[in-house]
Amino acid sequence: MGRGRWIVLLAVCAAFGGHGRAAESSAQELAQALQKKYATISDFSADFVHSYRGGVLRKTITERGHLLVKKPGKMRWEYTAPEKKLFVSDGVKMYSYLPEDKQVIVGSVPQDDEATSPALFLAGKGDLTRDFTPSLVDASPGTAAGTRALKLVPKRPQREYEWLTLEVDPATLELRGLVTTDAEGGTSTFAFANLKENAGLSDKSFIFKIPRGVDVVSGSAR
Repeated sequence: MGRGRWIVLLAVCAAFGGHGRAAESSAQELAQALQKKYATISDFSADFVHSYRGGVLRKTITERGHLLVKKPGKMRWEYTAPEKKLFVSDGVKMYSYLPEDKQVIVGSVPQDDEATSPALFLAGKGDLTRDFTPSLVDASPGTAAGTRALKLVPKRPQREYEWLTLEVDPATLELRGLVTTDAEGGTSTFAFANLKENAGLSDKSFIFKIPRGVDVVSGSAR
């Protein structure tokens, strides 16, 4: 997964976890309900399956791992299969660690006035109804019956993606899936399970210590 893409996805995932009621309503009303729910979430964890389809041959790559998120701006995506990878944000710096490459890419969490719309969720200041134009679409194949899918097109063009779709449980607004499409036509699909919210995650989970013997590369967070 490209570094810019994981920033976008992590930032949006930080918004959503469990309880609440979904209105059987319009796209705008569903976006408002999700935004209201977002304000109640302080931390969030889940297992995930990430599939990316792209490239000239439209090859699909599937990976698995575990996600931890804590406002404001703390995130930890730990990929466990088939390749181990780790993406961590401590709220100030972001670290991308690729053990097989023996490399760590270090960047800064964007300031509020520098962040793209989804990245504003890193600071807990994103707004679905302000930053996106919502519409209701069909959920991804294989998603649980009844899932509601909200497509979000950014009101300002973004470099890392063209649009994204949130897939939620209609009764609880729990996040079931996330789909994003980039400018090259590549599609990332995340399916979530074992979601837990407001569990009081420790800040220790978001501390990253650079391993010995790796190359450290400075990278832009944007």
